[in-house]
Amino acid sequence: MRSITTFDLQYAHRFLGFKGEAQYLHGHTGILTIEVEDSINAGVNMVFPCNEIQKTAWAVLKNFDHALVLREDDPLLPAILQVYEDTGIKNGAPQNTMKGPAFKTELATAYPDCRLVVTKESMTVEGFIKIVYELLKDQLNIAKITFSSGVNAASAEFETKNNIDRCPLCGIALNEKGVCPKCGYKK
Repeated sequence: MRSITTFDLQYAHRFLGFKGEAQYLHGHTGILTIEVEDSINAGVNMVFPCNEIQKTAWAVLKNFDHALVLREDDPLLPAILQVYEDTGIKNGAPQNTMKGPAFKTELATAYPDCRLVVTKESMTVEGFIKIVYELLKDQLNIAKITFSSGVNAASAEFETKNNIDRCPLCGIALNEKGVCPKCGYKK
């Protein structure tokens, strides 16, 4: 069975080298849906609490919200960073509170202090799904990810293979010591 959670993301990007409107810097509202699959936890009668899926995923996804997403070879990147430096926002600002921890994967690097994500490939809906899966695959039993942005949408299904030990009282993942970080249950 699956638990399904949805996220709204606001971001700006462009497609470097694309011959069309998307070559220009523009913004989107994206809708990301993550489906987590597992057996029903008998203690709480659910696969995985949706609010816990949201907490786990949002910890990294908030780096994409209200962020600029550019490809690593985009000539706009150095110019943007210079403007951020000149205006004093490159290393963060007091208003920049909705940021997650920095991350670096083969597909993307997040610079939360300047609300910037640098990607290896253009940030298409398909590319975003690949990035999200790479970031969350070890934390959630992701069965499917769907992302829509404007009139574009894509989805991908994945084989769930993680054996995540969950709390029988609240359904969330136990930490490496077998303790529930939410309610304190010990295995």
